[in-house]
Amino acid sequence: MDEWNLPGVRIIRISVGPMDNNAYLVTCENTQRTLLVDAANDADVLLSAIADNAPDGLELIVTTHRHFDHWQALKKVVGRTGAPTAAHPLDAPELPVAPDRLLEDGDVIELGDLKIGIIHLQGHTPGSVTLVIEDGAGVTHLLTGDSLFPGGVGKTWSPADFVQLIGDVERKIFDRFPDNTVVYPGHGRETTLGVERPSLPEWHARGW
Repeated sequence: MDEWNLPGVRIIRISVGPMDNNAYLVTCENTQRTLLVDAANDADVLLSAIADNAPDGLELIVTTHRHFDHWQALKKVVGRTGAPTAAHPLDAPELPVAPDRLLEDGDVIELGDLKIGIIHLQGHTPGSVTLVIEDGAGVTHLLTGDSLFPGGVGKTWSPADFVQLIGDVERKIFDRFPDNTVVYPGHGRETTLGVERPSLPEWHARGW
């Protein structure tokens, strides 16, 4: 488990399951309101982390995309917490729990005093979403699911999907946010846009 205590927001990363999926607890420090991003696996581990860090319960569970390794604990966590869920409508039909809220590009989730933006990125799946959090010092933090990792964009299954994904990532993320923006992916360690930006031409050239 990794924890970032940032101005106005706390982010906790929990690695779960055989694919080392990252689940994230995001808490508004002023109100202690908390949401979970990707109830990926190991429901009991996640429930223990929720009990320790969100004693008043969850405001929302957001699923970044429809791939099974990102929602295997969703039904059990919802059953135990009663938390509402959210996902993009293009991926929602393949989730084990029908979302209470459908997320579209440009939507904002209010979490206490935090306003968390939603970016829709197509290519890894049709309905992948990234969460945008700005801390009290003005630094942006992106929870990107499997759309952006250290070293490249997420896996795609056709040249057209790759063109779609890298185009969305470049236009909606790299063109929009500064180099000190922190990226928290669905697997593995965090990175920054400044670290990754110089590799964009290489990613385009290699096609993955």
